[in-house]
Amino acid sequence: MSVFQAVLLGILYWIGEANLPFVGLWTIQRPLVCGWIAGIILGDPLKGAMVGASINLVYLGFISAGGSMPADMALAGTLGAAFAITGNLDAKTALALAVPIGILGTLVWYTRMTIDSVWVHLGDKFVANEQYHKLWIANVLLPQIMSACICVIPASLAAYFGASYITPIVKALSGTPLTIFQIIGGMMPALGIAITLQYIFKGESRVFLFLGFVVAVYSGLALLPQGVIAFLVALVYIQLRYSGGAGEAQTEAAGAADTDEEEDF
Repeated sequence: MSVFQAVLLGILYWIGEANLPFVGLWTIQRPLVCGWIAGIILGDPLKGAMVGASINLVYLGFISAGGSMPADMALAGTLGAAFAITGNLDAKTALALAVPIGILGTLVWYTRMTIDSVWVHLGDKFVANEQYHKLWIANVLLPQIMSACICVIPASLAAYFGASYITPIVKALSGTPLTIFQIIGGMMPALGIAITLQYIFKGESRVFLFLGFVVAVYSGLALLPQGVIAFLVALVYIQLRYSGGAGEAQTEAAGAADTDEEEDF
């Protein structure tokens, strides 16, 4: 891996971690996307996408609530794909390495949230002095410069120096230890799927879970037709639900109007 490629990987991680809507938060932050882009940078987009997709399964039920960050998906996807390509690792082994990297990446998130509080006070000073035209400095410019420093530099160093050590480490772990990593990596996607099913298996959505399972197993259809069927079923369900609710609301309104008329009479 060249220094230029390592810097590009650091920039990729910064964009994914920066949480810019429609740029980092909902797109590049996802391991499938940043893994694929990391593969493009390193000349193997197919393997990058495959490794990123495997890592993405772990984070299917990912939720960041109240400012907490259970794991750093962008770092896991970027470095996981980079190490898989440079070290010639399979997806399962790369996944076993990527998950601890994602947990370690939470340090970057909490460091960023801590330092960002300084810019909030700076913004308060701008407001107090009625310098509203300078608010973008405290809200955008300085936080992103700080975020770039704590993201690009560590990620680039980790990508550059980690890639040179990953191959000897894999050779040293060849045999039983590497097999254990592969088994652990194979089990981790089940965790992400289980967390997602925990959210789905509630209330009225349970019947659709079983219906989708039956269709997927016994229909023999590809994923795209199954997705279209699921979309149409969801659309019909929403239409029926809201049309029924509207009818009930109209009935209640009419009943209330009749009651008012009787009272007036």
